[in-house]
Amino acid sequence: MKVPIIKGKNVTLRPLVMSDAKNFCLWLADSEVTIFLQIHGEPSPTLSEEKRYIMSTKKDLSKRQFSIAVAGVHIGTLALSSISEKNKRAEFGIFIGDKKYWGQGCGTEAGKLLLHYAFQTLGLHRVYLSVIGYNIRAIKSYEKIGFRIEGRERQYFFREGHYHDKIIMGILKNEFTFKSKKYGKRK
Repeated sequence: MKVPIIKGKNVTLRPLVMSDAKNFCLWLADSEVTIFLQIHGEPSPTLSEEKRYIMSTKKDLSKRQFSIAVAGVHIGTLALSSISEKNKRAEFGIFIGDKKYWGQGCGTEAGKLLLHYAFQTLGLHRVYLSVIGYNIRAIKSYEKIGFRIEGRERQYFFREGHYHDKIIMGILKNEFTFKSKKYGKRK
């Protein structure tokens, strides 16, 4: 399925393009960015590896991956993966790689746009995610979007000499409210 362009007030979600690969390589080589990602500590991808990854996302029917842009500037990515048509669910993933945009609400807005797409366009019933317990900024953003903490896996990640919990969060279609000037308030 083709990934659409979705425009919000400040954020635009668009399909990944090959020119995004360079930014991903820079961001994934920055431990300050990856400390919040499950891939932390793994070697950063090469440009050719990242381009192959972008090509693979276009063929994967169980995934919808977007680039996040603000005023035309590529700042990160978000995706629905492991999409299950049978169970009407998907896993949510996001990262803002451009640190200049951290803490500005871009991830929250992008997340709301993606959930609206998940529930209204794809007809999903449930979207879930996991996050490392010390990523408080992300947890607060997810809660603003409407995700609820459903559980935790204790001492799941080993980072910087310590074990950290994995927090499991989820949201159901009937719990999500989307409000924007463009779409009005929808439940």
